[in-house]
Formats: sequence, C-alpha cells, structure tokens
Amino acid sequence: MTEIGEGDIEFAWADAWLSVPRFRRYVDACGGSRERALRLYEWNLDLGAVLMKDISRFEVALRNAYDRVMCERVSVEEHWLFDEKSPVVCELFRRARSGEMRDANALNRRMIQEATPRGTHPVRPESVVAHLPFGFWAHLTDRAHE
Repeated sequence: MTEIGEGDIEFAWADAWLSVPRFRRYVDACGGSRERALRLYEWNLDLGAVLMKDISRFEVALRNAYDRVMCERVSVEEHWLFDEKSPVVCELFRRARSGEMRDANALNRRMIQEATPRGTHPVRPESVVAHLPFGFWAHLTDRAHE
C-alpha cells in the first residue's frame, strides 16, 4: 500500500467517500495514481448505469415472455400465478441436498403474495407480473422446476 504523498492530499476526501479499502482497489489498479483511480471509479459508475438499462429491458422482456407462454400452455381455471393447480404454485416436493423433502414452490407462493397489491380488487395479473422480483423468474428455471 502506497502512502499518500503531498500531491494526493487533494484526493483524501475520496478515502472518506468510498472508504480506504474500496478506493485502494482502484488506486492499485491505476498504478498508485489517485487521480486516475477516481476517473476509473467514475467510468465504472457510468458503465454500471448503461448496463442497468439493458438488464432492465431484459428483465421486462423475460417476465412478459414467461407470462405469455404460461398463459398459453398452462391449463388452469385462474391466471397461472393464482391457481392452486398451477405448476408454479402447487405443492412441489423435492429432496433438498440435506436429504429432507421441501416444497420447491413455497418461495414462489411467498413472492407472489408479496407482489400482490393489497386492497386492490380485482387483482390484475399484469400488475403482479410487473412487481415480481427477478429472482422469481430465475427460480422458475432452477433444477427443481426442470
């Protein structure tokens, strides 16, 4: 770890802002230049913002594709998110790595319940679809749901 030289005093605020360990990673990557480290940190923030747009677009496309396919292929009385016979909602027992039997859809039911607006009747499925977290959609393709 290099010491802060006189020329680096103007960048000492960065240690307080980012924390010494976090900023140190950038300083080390920039050969000890704190000025370049700050530019690299800002570039990293900009890159993250750009990627977040694409990630958000992907998430919207993914959840809408899931909803469209599930509506077309799952034959249940209610919307596939709310019908207790839906393969995403019904009890689905699988053996966990620990050896015990667990309901693989318990998490799905909890996430659906948390994404369902309270006091809104009737509940609109598209509203619940829009409020389900990315983890819900990823969970639909895990090993237990193959």
